[in-house]
Amino acid sequence: MSDLRKKRLEAVIAIATYSIGSGTASAAPTPGGEIPRQILLTVSDIFMYTNIWKIYFQEDLSSKQLVEILTELGLVTVAATGTAYVVSKASTAILKEISNWTGPLGWGVTAAVAGSISGLFGVAWAIYCDRTYSQRVMQPF
Repeated sequence: MSDLRKKRLEAVIAIATYSIGSGTASAAPTPGGEIPRQILLTVSDIFMYTNIWKIYFQEDLSSKQLVEILTELGLVTVAATGTAYVVSKASTAILKEISNWTGPLGWGVTAAVAGSISGLFGVAWAIYCDRTYSQRVMQPF
């Protein structure tokens, strides 16, 4: 298996693991306690992003590197992605509060939505890392 294929497989496994974890954590009812949970889920997503970065580049993602990456992506893209992320987390929190009243069926829907959102953002980050890695490998030293 090529090095890039191995990295892609590891990234997919990491995304699946974190997405399942987010979905599972979102399933249990916590009336009135969604904001702290969403903060914890956001921290989990950040761990997912840094783990994917480490898979591709065998280095920890520092805050300086993160700022450089965000600059490279362009402020418009960063603002749009950040806004979409905040809106998705807020929407999940609202959906979760409503689903607390609907019982297990609502909890399952919330788990699926939360896991999907984490997965989508993880896939987008993995695509960025994959593209960056491919460009670095193709460039001669």
